[in-house]
Amino acid sequence: MDTSTNTDNQTVPVGRFAPSPTGRMHLGNIFTAVLSWLSVRSRGGRWILRIEDLDPQRSKYEYARQLEDDLLWLGLTWDEGGVDDIGPHGPYRQSLRGEIYNQYLSRLKSTGLTYPCFCTRADIMATQAPHQSDGRIIYKGTCRPKDFPLSGSLTAPTQRHATRLFVPDKDIEFNDGIFGKQTSNLATDCGDFVLQRADGAWAYQLAVVVDDALMGVTEVTRGSDLLLSTAQQLYLYNLLGFKAPSYVHLPLICNEDMRRLSKRDQSLSMEALRLRYSPDEVIGHIAALANLTPSYSPCSLNDLVRSFSWDKIPKTMSMVHRISQ
Repeated sequence: MDTSTNTDNQTVPVGRFAPSPTGRMHLGNIFTAVLSWLSVRSRGGRWILRIEDLDPQRSKYEYARQLEDDLLWLGLTWDEGGVDDIGPHGPYRQSLRGEIYNQYLSRLKSTGLTYPCFCTRADIMATQAPHQSDGRIIYKGTCRPKDFPLSGSLTAPTQRHATRLFVPDKDIEFNDGIFGKQTSNLATDCGDFVLQRADGAWAYQLAVVVDDALMGVTEVTRGSDLLLSTAQQLYLYNLLGFKAPSYVHLPLICNEDMRRLSKRDQSLSMEALRLRYSPDEVIGHIAALANLTPSYSPCSLNDLVRSFSWDKIPKTMSMVHRISQ
């Protein structure tokens, strides 16, 4: 299966930044935000801010407002979206978009390719082979009906269940803006995947596809840890009849031990960075990491817009930050 991404010349390219409000942003988050912003601004495009607060236990409204303040401090302005914006494609908080996701889940159910799943995470982990120790969970189809596509959507059982989407044993190909041609077989790389969890929470894969499509996003810039999820999203784009965006997956910013940064890395959080550096100094660090400048020196976003090019970005899955502790 060859699923083409959107490579047409766009009059107005549309990018987006979609952070989760589960704590203060860190250097890795703003590395992605800055490069996404520079990419669309260098071509006269628009930038959307979407709040991905699907996790009700960890997401907080005050974190979302704080990340807005951090973006503005850096000079990263957006044309649409944010915590309280409701149009033209709002709301922009995923926790408020459940009715929209439900419409598209119903459309997928009508294809006969979905089914209820009663497996727990422990059940699924018990089926994993020893070589599958890289953190990926490959669903073995325990609850899958015998034949697909079904003649119609199944009657929902009364028992608590997740909704899974059947995936074919076919290759999906796409071109990544940094890593080039990619090929993935969903049947072997992830198996049938969840669209809605048993507790009613919406799965990231469905939410991100629906949101990017309805918001007119033409370019998705994000970390290389999400490279493997792209094929799942392209499969959903195809089933829903949406035109897929182009994808650019960035190197993950790591600490000196080559562990990817997390919100537990307080020394590289926006709180710490704002105490120690000016906005132009932080932007200068990011520019040096991205090879947009030959060496570290303070610079503004406007300085970088004029010379931005994806060809300069390191073609590596991860790299160590350059900020002294």
